[in-house]
Amino acid sequence: QVQLVESGGGSVQAGGSLRVSCAVSGRTYKDYCMGWFRQAPGKEREGVAVIYSGGADYYSDSVKGRFTISQDNSKRTSFLQMDNLSPNDTAIYYCTTDEQVCVAVVVGVDLPDGGVWGRGTQVTVS
Repeated sequence: QVQLVESGGGSVQAGGSLRVSCAVSGRTYKDYCMGWFRQAPGKEREGVAVIYSGGADYYSDSVKGRFTISQDNSKRTSFLQMDNLSPNDTAIYYCTTDEQVCVAVVVGVDLPDGGVWGRGTQVTVS
């Protein structure tokens, strides 16, 4: 299975910016997608942004226009540029390459159990 490590989180004032990164390692995987999700205390994990191998992308309504997802040429690192941050963006941000998870976000169904996630990186906006 793959390993995922998120980094780049921190504390920022409202209106500020952060860029979080996701490094992928381990065995070969199908590079169908790279996705960013977040979970706030007491809330369910929700999709934030996904980039698909074909070039399409997805953004949740709450972040559209403020966040930008990208990946490097190796397809082993994903970035989420977060601009104009709000306290509502405070959460632990997770990344995944799990196809089922990426599809679930677009279709609008609950996230499947299991899957492969990193440990997350904390983003706090005040």
